[in-house]
Amino acid sequence: MALDYWVEFFDDLQNVKGRSKNTVQAYRRDLELYEEFKNRHKDISFIFEFLKKHNLSTRSQARVISSVRTYLKFLESKGEKVDDLRQLKPPKVKVNLPKVVSLTEYRKLHQACVVENKYKAARNQLTLLLLFGLGVRVTELVGLNLTDFNETDAWLKVLGKGGKERLIPLTDNLLNELNAYLQTARPELAGENEKSILVNDRGKRPSRVDVWRWLSAWSASAGFEDTINPHRFRHGCATALLEGGADLRSIQMLLGHSSLQTTQIYTSVSTKALKKQVNSHHPLGSGKKTD
Repeated sequence: MALDYWVEFFDDLQNVKGRSKNTVQAYRRDLELYEEFKNRHKDISFIFEFLKKHNLSTRSQARVISSVRTYLKFLESKGEKVDDLRQLKPPKVKVNLPKVVSLTEYRKLHQACVVENKYKAARNQLTLLLLFGLGVRVTELVGLNLTDFNETDAWLKVLGKGGKERLIPLTDNLLNELNAYLQTARPELAGENEKSILVNDRGKRPSRVDVWRWLSAWSASAGFEDTINPHRFRHGCATALLEGGADLRSIQMLLGHSSLQTTQIYTSVSTKALKKQVNSHHPLGSGKKTD
């Protein structure tokens, strides 16, 4: 079978709702699974068993169900009778606390990314500074253009999910480092007519793969067993701000979260850190012995 309104649904996702290319591709994969399921089963209650046979984790199952429900709601908006929508409920997913980059880890990476070529070293260090200082997604990072930088008012314009723009203020340190990079290092690295702030070794806009490859090399040089991925910088930035006294609304605006509920997960991270401190230092903590 072919899913109804297939073309219209993806046109709505991309051109009306403004979903990113990666998000649209994820929806396509999820709905192809749903189509495969519908070719074999009439009863929607068997879908979880079907997804388990595809070795999908609970979190991945929840993503597929979410995609299918979005599609079914679209069908309903077109006047279709959608029985599956009433019966299809997402599985309960345990929310794992995000891993963060600590200041110590950041400093180790900052030293490890230095290479013989001083211009590339400056590019590498600025990459880390932008990740940790702005809390941007890797796609947002590589999408930064020269025209997105406002030196006078000290902010960067970031294009986030769904084509939503937000302005991120720059600290004095980040502003100085960015200016120094743009004036000295970037002219030696960038190809002609390149608009991107960051450039790869070929003088072009770096890809997401470039950034992952850089972080993998720097993580290894710093002595870490696993690569510190870009999202850990985002989590680290948010957690550091929260622990420093920033309010959730400000952090939500900085990260570009559409819902404050998404931002609230960082309160759990801070609470976990506080519990560790209490256990370590309070006389009644687990790390202390009482007489």
